Amino acid sequence: MTAPRLEIDLDKLHHNARTLVARLADRGISVTGVTKAMLGSPEIADTLLRAGVSALGDSRIENIETMRGAHVPASMTLIRTPMLSQADRVVAHADLSFNTELDIISRLSSAAQKAGKTHGILLMVELGDLREGIMPGDLEHTVRQTLRFPNIALKGIGANLACQSGVVPDAKNMAELSALADSIDATFGPRLGIVSGGNSSSLQWALSGADTGRINDLRLGESLLLGREPLHRQPIDGLHTDAITLIGEVVESKVKPSQPWGELAQAAFGEKPPATDRGPISRTILALGQQDTDPSGLYPPPGIEILGASSDHLITDSGRRCLDIGAEITFQLNYGALLRAMTSPFVAKVTTARARPRSTARTTRGPQPTGRGPGDLIRLRTSCRASIVDTLRAVVRSARARSRDADHRPASHRNRAPHRRDVCHHQIERSPERGRLRSCR
Repeated sequence: MTAPRLEIDLDKLHHNARTLVARLADRGISVTGVTKAMLGSPEIADTLLRAGVSALGDSRIENIETMRGAHVPASMTLIRTPMLSQADRVVAHADLSFNTELDIISRLSSAAQKAGKTHGILLMVELGDLREGIMPGDLEHTVRQTLRFPNIALKGIGANLACQSGVVPDAKNMAELSALADSIDATFGPRLGIVSGGNSSSLQWALSGADTGRINDLRLGESLLLGREPLHRQPIDGLHTDAITLIGEVVESKVKPSQPWGELAQAAFGEKPPATDRGPISRTILALGQQDTDPSGLYPPPGIEILGASSDHLITDSGRRCLDIGAEITFQLNYGALLRAMTSPFVAKVTTARARPRSTARTTRGPQPTGRGPGDLIRLRTSCRASIVDTLRAVVRSARARSRDADHRPASHRNRAPHRRDVCHHQIERSPERGRLRSCR
């Protein structure tokens, strides 16, 4: 199979999403599944919806358009403030958008009037992380102006924390958001159906047993995909942390000194040489680099150490093992590494699931075909068991057909070598367990 590639286990993603949906439902909180790291993949969107998420959110209108084009049956929210230049597209494809600027809401109002639609608005409030958000003291004025725009419906308020400055969601700032929601409803009547308390970083607070107040929605991406909470990057109990893995292939494997020699200057990405001389090491290079992912966000299996990376090469110390050329190494990823790998056209994307139509199985990579969205990069690959059965059946059918043909061919033709297309070459690889190395040989 081609490398580098992301292997995406839809069954594990479903388990992660279903588990968090159930835990938060006990706290009166619904889940908006965030699809931006998966480029709006319809397969993954469907997986999240089957697991019980109440809506889908994405920061790129292009990804929402991809899901709409695939007829994904969900309410969709643009979770980044819309650009003025995309107002028409936002109104056409998103049911709701997060906003902080009246000029943009005005443009959305005009677009909604032209389209004969009503567009939903959720106002984002600044609670200290200093990314997007209306200052709390300005919220009442912004609500009053928003309610005056035709074809605009105020649906709720929300906040974002732990993204720009790492401010932790806690009882204090969540209580402030709830109090703001109560104040708005007291002033303008009951209008706020959604009070969105943040992203995956809010899970620790939401599941701590603290009073959730008016918070009734969380926007989850990293926790669903990677099974980790973003505050400390620790695994979440009961979730899979290997639902998505990155596979790299070995292209050089040699014993070399651990330190460079010659006059030293700045390396391609500013790395410094190792401080200590460890003597000769098994230095393994993979065809994977900065253009494919964020090497600092990769977690290698035990016994492998990442030494550095350039644009196209990942250099590792494989310890006492000298790996074969063509061997594959499986890495887990953090969110930054996943985002970059998913966006790279040089990284193939392969999804697996137990029960999916075999006819749709394929692996894709490279630039997107004309007229398709980025979510079409992800295609389904069937299980090894189904592939084995199909292969055996195909071999039997082919053999029987050649036997029948041979009985009807002239004797002078019967001893000819079979045409290349009659020869079936089918390679089957079993998915490795976490931390194991595998070889393509």
